[in-house]
Amino acid sequence: MAKRKQGIFGRIWFVVWRFLLFLVLVILLFRFVPPPTTAFMLQSPYPVTQDWISIDKLPSYMPLAVVGSEDQRFPEHFGVDLSAISKALSQYDDGDGLRGASTITQQTAKNLFLWSGRSFVRKGLEAGLAMSLETLWGKKRILEVYLNIAEFGKGIYGVEAASQHYFGRSASKLTLEQAARLAVLLPSPRKRDPNHLTPYLRQRVDWIERQMQQLGPDHLKPILE
Repeated sequence: MAKRKQGIFGRIWFVVWRFLLFLVLVILLFRFVPPPTTAFMLQSPYPVTQDWISIDKLPSYMPLAVVGSEDQRFPEHFGVDLSAISKALSQYDDGDGLRGASTITQQTAKNLFLWSGRSFVRKGLEAGLAMSLETLWGKKRILEVYLNIAEFGKGIYGVEAASQHYFGRSASKLTLEQAARLAVLLPSPRKRDPNHLTPYLRQRVDWIERQMQQLGPDHLKPILE
C-alpha cells in the first residue's frame, strides 16, 4: 500500500514539476516576445481587437495614468500589495465580500493566464504568478504587457487598439486628458466609454489627473529608463 501511494505521489509530482517548468519557459518567452493571445482574450464573448505598441513609443503620461488610477505603489511592491490584501481580507471578514486588492502585476498575471471572478484559489494563483513575473520580467516589461493586454472595451485590448477605436489616433499621440480617460475605463471597461462619461466618471478623470500631477513625471522614471 505504501509503495502504491508513493507511486501515485510520484506520478503527480512528475506532472506538476513539468507543468511548472513549462510555465516558467512560457513566462521567459513572453519576456521578449509579445504574447499572441491571453486567457481573457480567449474567453472574450466579443471579437477581439489588439495592436501591440512598445512602451517606449507611448507618451510617459500614459503608463503614469494607469499607475495613478490602479496601483500607485507599483514601483515599490514585489507583485503583491500586502497592505491592500490585509484590508481586503478585513472587509471580507466583516461580510463585505472578497474585493480585488490586485496590483498591476497581479492583473497582468490574471489576464494572461487565469480567469475572471473572485475566489481564494484564483487569488492565490494570481499572487504566485505575479511574483514570478516580477522575478523574470521586471517592472518595465510588466507595465508594457499590461498596457497591451488590458481590456478597454468590448473586445478592445491594449492602449493602441483603444486609442484607435475611441480617438482615431495612435496611442503614441494621446494627450494627457485622453490617457486619463482611457485609465478610467479599466475597472469596468465593457460599461464605460471615454467619449461619453457620466458626471461621476468625469470627476474620476479629474482625480486621476490630480494623482498624476502629485506622483510627478519622475514617479516611473527609474522603471522606464
